[in-house]
Amino acid sequence: MLGLGHLFRPLLGGASRRSMAGGWQRVSRPLHTSGPCRAKLDFSKLTQAEIKQLRDMKVLKERAFRDRTAAYYFASLGVTFLGLAYAAVPLYRLLCARTGFGGTPITDRTKFTSDKMVPVEMDKRIRVSFTSEVSQILPWKFVPQQREVYVLPGETALAFYKAKNTSDKDIIGMATYSISPGGAAQYFNKIQCFCFEEQKLLAGEEVDMPVFFFIDPEFATDPQMRNVDDLVLHYTFFRAQYANGEATSDGTSELAVMEAPAA
Repeated sequence: MLGLGHLFRPLLGGASRRSMAGGWQRVSRPLHTSGPCRAKLDFSKLTQAEIKQLRDMKVLKERAFRDRTAAYYFASLGVTFLGLAYAAVPLYRLLCARTGFGGTPITDRTKFTSDKMVPVEMDKRIRVSFTSEVSQILPWKFVPQQREVYVLPGETALAFYKAKNTSDKDIIGMATYSISPGGAAQYFNKIQCFCFEEQKLLAGEEVDMPVFFFIDPEFATDPQMRNVDDLVLHYTFFRAQYANGEATSDGTSELAVMEAPAA
């Protein structure tokens, strides 16, 4: 008659084999310490020093993970802010050019439609005055060739500035501009302008720089512009500097004001 030992083999921790006496005896197998059947560590057999060492190792691993995560986070922030810093100036210029913010005239060419360039009759014309400044580190003379012009909203006008390089070296300059009062800048549209572009003058060279513009007809219907009769178009010329291959103005605050010629 067969014994019942074979029914209990799966429940035993090791394989079984029949002994020479005909009975069954347990045969132990080596304990696996890797793979899906990895044995759990028996802390009851560890000394206090070994347990403390394991805890310290765990703390060190967790701390190293947190440090790496923080380093990646701050590195990402640094790259992001660096990119924003490089993009801030052109984005600000684009915003000002499209919205008139900060007294910057509109340069959005989608606004230069034929219906916008139809003069609107008003009781009186708008006076547009011209002024200029030059950075003290830029050896140029830069003045408007007319003191002022009178225009109607929707009427195009052409004005000129004269620039001369008074040094014995070729120099590249760059101009910025603004409109006063600032609220009127959103209606001041420049069709042609020399601003925010590199202007290279040879040693002793003198050139005329045109400004072709018009005032949006909506200026006449804006209640906030009801008492605005005078606008000032102001240019400032700086010596161009280069950062990452892109030309920018030197940004100096030391400026020399150039008087406009008599009308």
